[in-house]
Amino acid sequence: QTDVTNASRTLLFDLHSLNWNNNLLNEFKIPFNSLPIIKPSLHNYGECKSILKGIPITAVLGDQQASLFGQHCFNKGEVKNTYGTGCFALTNTGDDIVYSKNGLLTTVAYKYGERNVKYAIEGSVAIAGAGVQWLRDNLKIIESSEQVESYALEEKNNGGVYFVPAFNGLGAPHWNSHARTSLQGITIENNKYHIARAVLESIAFQTNDIIQMMESDLNSKILKIVADGGVSQSDMLLQSQSDITDINVQRTETLESTTLGAAYLAGLATKFWDSAEELKDRKKTSQAFNSNITQARRKELIFSWNKAISRSLDWTK
Repeated sequence: QTDVTNASRTLLFDLHSLNWNNNLLNEFKIPFNSLPIIKPSLHNYGECKSILKGIPITAVLGDQQASLFGQHCFNKGEVKNTYGTGCFALTNTGDDIVYSKNGLLTTVAYKYGERNVKYAIEGSVAIAGAGVQWLRDNLKIIESSEQVESYALEEKNNGGVYFVPAFNGLGAPHWNSHARTSLQGITIENNKYHIARAVLESIAFQTNDIIQMMESDLNSKILKIVADGGVSQSDMLLQSQSDITDINVQRTETLESTTLGAAYLAGLATKFWDSAEELKDRKKTSQAFNSNITQARRKELIFSWNKAISRSLDWTK
């Protein structure tokens, strides 16, 4: 058995019927009975056999979908972004299946019972915290990942330096496997602190690319980004994220929300909670960030970022 969220990641799944797509199975010569039976995210999947012997398994979700639920993004248009080695931004599209025109992925968010199914669109950034690790391990500019924050704050701005982390190409929304990493805009006046800042800012710029595409697909303005993941502990990053997107960014108290989301759904399945509404009071924001730069400065930053992106594309072609 598997659930709808995991099945939807196989590219063999029909988002409408919520079952395997027979046309695709026939095309790839995959026997239907070789695949697991698809169940709702909330379902009694059986009992544990080892350490938690006898405890029922009542919720199964994909990583990012569980995080979306764990961050209380229950309503259409609500967005969470997980800042880790990579970044994963999802927005709940409610009952609507939104097929992105901008390079984002359509997926099931969760299925609550036999009929109540919610959908989402997702954009992923391959290199987020991994860029910081590159500074530490390869360039030896910093001694620890945590040090990147203090280095970045040594300068008031990026000094015109832009870092495009395309070590293995670029993901959403560019999807360019021939892109390669570049540091651009460097002059004799720049230093390692500018580079550290550019690396952190690159995470915010890449996320902004995805957020803009989400707004286009939804034809509406996103009002809030809920942030979690280890790299979201950086105040400078989240402030940059708010500045660049002009959106309120909220860091939640629980940074590891995937297991929390699965636990919430298991609690609903076992009637520990009667409804998702009961969970809203459990959400706690540790800090909120609002933009404090001008619109003109924002446009200047995004223009320069897009120019840096354009010069990194198709490098290996």
